[in-house]
Amino acid sequence: MSTISVRLPDSIHSMARVIASEDHISLNQFIASAVAEKISALTTETYLAARAAKGSAEKFRAALAKVPAVDPEEFDRL
Repeated sequence: MSTISVRLPDSIHSMARVIASEDHISLNQFIASAVAEKISALTTETYLAARAAKGSAEKFRAALAKVPAVDPEEFDRL
């Protein structure tokens, strides 16, 4: 685990401390979670593009063809 020093504007530091306290977590845990969330948001498009590049329209259609053609239950209809 790494230790870093981060300079935050007082207003952001104060708000983060309040939110962390409301969630009953440490400020450190809140900041680590916020950084992880941002990393996830920024890398999702790249991840999905890489997964899509591995996909095959033919395999998709073959899998879809195996799904039985049935009417949905009443509670599943719009």
